[in-house]
Amino acid sequence: MSMYVICFWAIIQREVLRFFHQRSRLLSALVRPLLWLVVFAAGFRSALGVSIMPPYETYILYQEYIVPGLCAMIILFNSMQTSLSMVYDREMGSMKVLLMSPIPRSFLLFCKLIAAACLSLLQVVIFLLLANLVDVDIPWWGMIYAIPSVFLSAFFLGSLGLILSNFVKQLENFAGVMNFVIFPMFFLSSALYPLWKVQESSLWLYWICQYNPFTYCVEMIRFALYGQTNGIASLVIIGCVLVCGTFAVTSFKPRKI
Repeated sequence: MSMYVICFWAIIQREVLRFFHQRSRLLSALVRPLLWLVVFAAGFRSALGVSIMPPYETYILYQEYIVPGLCAMIILFNSMQTSLSMVYDREMGSMKVLLMSPIPRSFLLFCKLIAAACLSLLQVVIFLLLANLVDVDIPWWGMIYAIPSVFLSAFFLGSLGLILSNFVKQLENFAGVMNFVIFPMFFLSSALYPLWKVQESSLWLYWICQYNPFTYCVEMIRFALYGQTNGIASLVIIGCVLVCGTFAVTSFKPRKI
């Protein structure tokens, strides 16, 4: 048992230290959503106000609506960055050191996902604290209530990234694949616009957003930030975690490293 605990903490510490040594990574992770919040949302705050809809109990400005979507975007980018590090470790050979241990590879990948989830949570909390400085009213207890939602979303998106890293063997190719996955998932979701607004403009876009699992990450976080639970979104993401997590472990082929 102690061997597993040592392995767990070693991987967590390695990922956290790597993150803090890459200061530009933290800066870019925060600048990206803050630009959306301060520049993009400010320009549309009056034109795109959102009517009363769950979990909101009153009319809200657009900048408050997109905060949960930007939190999910932070998790998405961090998950893909973690998967990119998997490709880098595989090319540099450092992954072989982990695989030489008697620890099952499923546990090693689980530790990587836990580390990525912790880093995502840290970035989301910092972003929410900064968002409160620009008149976005997110209750402090909502941040605590949202922790399970952030972890579930990070597990799903991290597993999806691991699946991609299992099939993309070169570092240069993975960067292109990341963009191909990140931007459609983000823009074809409820992160920027409510689904009923999308439905008014295009029915086929609405159905794409409806079947996009990232939409359920956004909605799960949105409800959690206001102390509520979106049962359907939570069940969908739990199912995605189980399916993607299982496939990520089974598709991982250490002999190809």
